[in-house]
Order: sequence, then C-alpha cells, then structure tokens
Amino acid sequence: MLKNHYYEGLTEAGCDEAGRGCLAGSVYAAAVILPPDYENDLLNDSKQLTERRRYQLREIIQRDALSWAVGIVTPEEIDHINILNASILAMHRALDQLSVRPEAVIVDGNRFKPYGDLPWTTIVKGDGKYLSIAAASILAKTYRDDYMNALAEDYPQYDWRSNKGYPTKKHREAIKTYGVTPLHRKSYNLLGDGQLSLEFEE
Repeated sequence: MLKNHYYEGLTEAGCDEAGRGCLAGSVYAAAVILPPDYENDLLNDSKQLTERRRYQLREIIQRDALSWAVGIVTPEEIDHINILNASILAMHRALDQLSVRPEAVIVDGNRFKPYGDLPWTTIVKGDGKYLSIAAASILAKTYRDDYMNALAEDYPQYDWRSNKGYPTKKHREAIKTYGVTPLHRKSYNLLGDGQLSLEFEE
C-alpha cells in the first residue's frame, strides 16, 4: 500500500514527469497535493496501470486533490537546456500553478533542483511508494498522451498515437523515410545510429 506523505505535518506536493525518453514532443510534469489522510487503493505508478484505468483515476485525482497542475517544456527548450533540466523545469512550472501553496515537495527519481526555499526530497521509484507522486505520474502521463494523440493527427506517418513519441522501430523507420518534424528533439540520437538528424519535414 502506498504511503500518504513523507514530511509529517506539512502540505506536501508530489511531482513526476512523462516523456523524458521520447524522440518527439514536449515533456510534461504534474504536481499534486492530496488531502492529509487520503486513501485510494487503486493509485499506483502509471506504468503499472492500463490506459483505461489511468484515465479513470485522472478524473478521481482531479476531483479529490486539494490542488493539481501540469507543467510543460517544449522540444525547443529541451534542445536548449537538455532533458534533465527540462524535466525539472516542467515540475517547477507545475508547482508554480498550484492554487494551494505546498510546504514541501517530493519527487520521483533521483534529481531535482530547489524550488524556492521549500524542503524537498527525491525518491527512486517514488511513483510506486507515495500516493501524491503516483497521482502526479498519472496526470503527467495522460495529459501527455492526449497531446501526442492530437499531434498524431497532423503527422500520422510517425505512429505517435501508438508510440507517443518513444523510439520504437516504426518511429525510427519513419524518421529515416520522411525526415524529422519541428516537434522532434534535435539534440537526441533520433535514428539510433549515433548521428543527429537535423533535416526538417514541414
């Protein structure tokens, strides 16, 4: 069973990101503050849930949370500041939008940068340990999936509806055939061959 909080007695925001390993699209992050004694046995790391269950839980999280928000960093920004800094920036942007101000922050993974003067801690596999991080992982994942599904309408050849921008064989074959879009991350090894691909498909 997932734990309710890390910092005893503080209003705590859980953060997680989605899309860090993708070749295309923005990286998304969410911040969630749940009620102090919140219980939900269905919450878990978004990767352990079916797509249908993730979307069901998104509605529940948004209804039950004291505050929640999603932050976005674009492919251009990712190329400029690198994906680690972009992931942290997306979390900071999510935290900036919370209507309830957190007194502490817990983050999935092992890297973060201070957010104001708040106490914070990183928790490896935190989305499988703490409710608020699990909730954040679900919001980040589902909102990013919505975004990639919408982009797939404009760029159907890259199979984004299926791969969500991750480096599948079909995605890389499409890059070889059609080139890259303005949504691809040019600082990434897009073809998996050690070379950067900088040609654009309009």
